[in-house]
Amino acid sequence: MRKIIIAGNWKMNKIFPEAEDFFMDIAEYIENKKLGNVEVVICPPSVYLEMAGDITADHQLFIGAQNVSRFESGAYTGELSALMFNSMELDYCIIGHSERRKYFAETDKSINEKLKILQENEIIPIVCIGETLNERESGITEKIVLNQLEGAFRDVQINDDVVIAYEPVWAIGTGVTATPQQAQEIHYLIRNWFVDKYSKEVAENIPILYGGSMKPENIKELLSQQDIDGGLIGGASLDISKFSEMIDIAVEL
Repeated sequence: MRKIIIAGNWKMNKIFPEAEDFFMDIAEYIENKKLGNVEVVICPPSVYLEMAGDITADHQLFIGAQNVSRFESGAYTGELSALMFNSMELDYCIIGHSERRKYFAETDKSINEKLKILQENEIIPIVCIGETLNERESGITEKIVLNQLEGAFRDVQINDDVVIAYEPVWAIGTGVTATPQQAQEIHYLIRNWFVDKYSKEVAENIPILYGGSMKPENIKELLSQQDIDGGLIGGASLDISKFSEMIDIAVEL
């Protein structure tokens, strides 16, 4: 049975006291909770990673970064390396988020480089892929998703040490969500790509998350789909009551 991952991507939100309060609250909430095969991940802004790690060290919580440099070290002002994250014992790192592609000109090539350097440093990448509204309306969703997979995983060997997040760009931060059926179709497409590229065993063990406006109101129906294994959650992960409710729903399924 694949694990279910409930992952919060805070993006560029919360000041230090707010972040500290959240981690204290979520640590207390989850302290004696039976999570079963549900894994809870939070990816705060990098300035809060050490604090988050300290607070959650003895709890059932995993901490991840939101981005990583494609370089290991050197004269790259403002960048953060996988080597640094490894030394902090981080568990996960998001790469290829649509906002990184849109605002910071990230390409499939740079995402491929980041994936490889995360692997070298034993950090599980959460690889984001997904189409824009124009691409969906043009009927090229499958082509875009498959091209992004090919680019990100070029010359990459994997077992089950990777997570995919399908994020239809048109459903991020808009309040619009792909229907469970629309999301399932693309999750199925992604899993079959891994069957063809790697093996059925690898494909069956890779968690594929949905990343487009998942919230308490729709999480149950989305997670009930055969190939949806959790969520990469934006806005709803900033609210402790909403985020904990989503964890509860996932545990009960």
